[in-house]
Amino acid sequence: MNVARKAALAVPGATLHYEVRGNGPLLLVSQSGEGDANRSDAMVDHLVDRHTVVTYDRRGLSRSALDDPARGATLDDHVDDVHRLLAHLADEPARMLGCSMGAVIGLRLAQRHPGRLALLVAHEPAIPGLLPDTERLRTHRELDEMRLVFQRDGWLAGVRRIGELLGIDPARQETEPGARLAPLDASREADFRFFIEHDAPTMRNAELTADELTALKNGPVRIVPAAGLTTPRTVFDYRCAEELSAGLGAGLVHFPGGHNGNITHPKGFAEVLRGLL
Repeated sequence: MNVARKAALAVPGATLHYEVRGNGPLLLVSQSGEGDANRSDAMVDHLVDRHTVVTYDRRGLSRSALDDPARGATLDDHVDDVHRLLAHLADEPARMLGCSMGAVIGLRLAQRHPGRLALLVAHEPAIPGLLPDTERLRTHRELDEMRLVFQRDGWLAGVRRIGELLGIDPARQETEPGARLAPLDASREADFRFFIEHDAPTMRNAELTADELTALKNGPVRIVPAAGLTTPRTVFDYRCAEELSAGLGAGLVHFPGGHNGNITHPKGFAEVLRGLL
C-alpha cells in the first residue's frame, strides 16, 4: 500500500491539510460536497502507480482549519487555495479531477490561473448558471429548499434531500467490489453543516457565461466535461455537465456510477480517468 505523505500549508485565512501519494505526473483531486482528502482513497489506490496524487481538505472541512471560523469560505478562497497548493507542489501545469463543487473550483482556476493546469476533468460541475433560465430558476428553488430542510429537519434529512437533488438513492445505489463508502454518522455532521452553510450558497450562485465558456474553449487548459453513467439525465448536475459540453464543443465523457462514482466505482472510475490522463 502506498502510504500518504501528510502535510499542511498556510494560506491567507486558513491552514490546508493535504496528502500526497504515488509517483509520476501530478494529479490533484478536488472532492464534491463535504468530501475531504480521504473521500476517494479507494480510487486513488488505482492511480498512484503512475501519478503523484494530491488530495486535500477544503478550507473549513475536517483538518483544514479557518483562522476565523465565523467568516466561512467563498469560491474565490477555494480557488486561491488550489492555486497556492499547486504553486507549492508543482513547477509545471498539473492535471486535475474536480467533482461537483471541485469541478466548479477547477473551472474558475482555469479562468484565473490557466498556467496552473494542463488538464481539468470536470465531473458534473454544480454550476446552475450554465443552465437555461427556466432550469436555473428551478434549481435555485430546489437548492434553497434543501437548505431549509437542513435547517428545519436536521442534517440527516438535509443530506437525504441533497441525494435526491443529485440523483443519488442510497437504497438502490450499486457499488463495485472494493468500494469504501463512509458511514453516514455523527463524524460527518460538522463537515456537512459547513458545506450547507457556506459552500452550498456559493455553488447555488455559480455562473459561467457564454463569453467565459468561449475563453475557456480557446484557452490553454484542456477541459473534459464528464458525468456519471447512471446519473438521471434530468437532474441539475447532469444537465450542467451537458451544458458545459455543449458550450465547449467537447464530447461528454461518462464515468461508471452516478454523481459519486469516484466512491462507488473506484476501480472503473480510475480506469476511465487514466485513459484521459
